[in-house]
Amino acid sequence: MFTDIIQTKNQQINLPILKDNNIELWIKREDVIHEFVSGNKFRKLKYNVLQAQKEGKKTLLTFGGAYSNHIVATAVAGKLSGFHTIGVVRGEELGKDFEKTLANNKTLDHSYKNGMHFEFISRKNYSKKHEVSFIKELKEKYGDFYLIPEGGTNKLAIKGCEEILLREDEKFDYICVAVGTGGTISGILNVTKQYQKVFGFSALKGDFLVNEIEKLATNLKNWELVTDYHFGGYAKYTSELITFLNEFKKETNILLDPIYTGKMMFGVLDLIKKSQIKKGSKVLVIHTGGIQGIDGINKRLQKKNLDLIKV
Repeated sequence: MFTDIIQTKNQQINLPILKDNNIELWIKREDVIHEFVSGNKFRKLKYNVLQAQKEGKKTLLTFGGAYSNHIVATAVAGKLSGFHTIGVVRGEELGKDFEKTLANNKTLDHSYKNGMHFEFISRKNYSKKHEVSFIKELKEKYGDFYLIPEGGTNKLAIKGCEEILLREDEKFDYICVAVGTGGTISGILNVTKQYQKVFGFSALKGDFLVNEIEKLATNLKNWELVTDYHFGGYAKYTSELITFLNEFKKETNILLDPIYTGKMMFGVLDLIKKSQIKKGSKVLVIHTGGIQGIDGINKRLQKKNLDLIKV
């Protein structure tokens, strides 16, 4: 899987607002690469897996939250590639009744079924994940491993994300992508043409990601970080967003996630409505996957007796 060059297809979206503004909107279906190692998770892991093999490592170690798409993607990618995997997960309480945790969390359950060993740690210790002394402690406990950062973003991840766009995508005026750590948009920026405008839709509050992206990307000529569609912050949502996801699924038969791609698509259509995306344009939206994370959000919605995301 990781030695192949995987190219994904673009699917055209037909909605009244697009017709009214004479806009062609296409979505790149990175989400169909694999059920769990999909979208930007596959792109970010590809060259890291190959590098770990080159270095003769036997174990992959990474960090994430309880519903992290990256955690489960690393577990599955590790199994597919013959690695042991270790997930350092935020929330020491999750390890107190491990069987109950697995029964209530499909992300961790699937990761576990794919051979991942968990290290559940406190939020205080989790904040030390970048410290050399903390990594040294983990190596003393688990032996040598190949370290993949939280979210998977590093130079090799950016290299993988540079492969998302194809020559046929040079026809688009706008490229739109969700932003979490800045790795995916950096890879895209590195390969876009000067005439193409890149919109990155932040899933987090604030504009601090601008600095991160400026450190990671080598081509920063024509782009903008859009910070108006985070719906309250990372992993936050509103009834308006949930309604939008369900209506978009009904109209297009494409499922979006509520953390990244749903917020991005909401933002794209709103920019079209506000004429910030010019009439007559060709727009490409990147579907970066993350669908498995819907289960965690639906559990929260169910507890509040609110409408669920229809899958």
